[in-house]
Amino acid sequence: MFTGIVEEIGKIKAINGSQDSVEMVIQAKKILGDVHLGDSISVNGVCLTVTEFTTDGFTVDVMPETVKSTSLRDLHRNDDVNLERAMIANGRFGGHIVSGHVDGIGKIIRKESKGNAVYYEIEVPEELIQFMIYKGSVAVDGTSLTIFGLSENTFTLSLIPHTLSETILHKKGIGDIVNIECDMLGKYVSQFMQRSIDHKKESKSTITTSFLEEHGFK
Repeated sequence: MFTGIVEEIGKIKAINGSQDSVEMVIQAKKILGDVHLGDSISVNGVCLTVTEFTTDGFTVDVMPETVKSTSLRDLHRNDDVNLERAMIANGRFGGHIVSGHVDGIGKIIRKESKGNAVYYEIEVPEELIQFMIYKGSVAVDGTSLTIFGLSENTFTLSLIPHTLSETILHKKGIGDIVNIECDMLGKYVSQFMQRSIDHKKESKSTITTSFLEEHGFK
């Protein structure tokens, strides 16, 4: 589990394997302070497991489904990535609940500077919009951000200078893709409500007026 507060910008030092299944070696510093084999680390919002580590980097395996369904497929050697260690129970919770399980890919369709902020408009599949609300939370490349605008298939963000400087988002431009994870609480509520509606439909009585008349009730 993560908070969406990026701790460090790492750098891809090597990508080994095929297009479907790869091993990535990522250079880092801060997050290696207490790293262990099997630890979960968010890489651009994707929860990956540490399989090896040294004093200046760590290695992760990326499975075929992850390669296919996230923006990790577009990474190359020397690309920067957002990194965050799994949250600790006694730490400050500065962002929102982020699982590291990406819901889909978004594409930046507008980038505009306004004062000291930069606005990003991101196009996403319509099925993801149902989990987003105005001033709600969303994780973009693993960064916890607030939604400031919504349409049928886009949402808008306003990034402050600190967020831009501490994450890789400042390097993203129009046409670039990003990993999207919708708010977990919103997804749970939506699922519970849909199941409740489906259950009521299934349990709705099949006894009608015509049924009663056919069986002698008038």
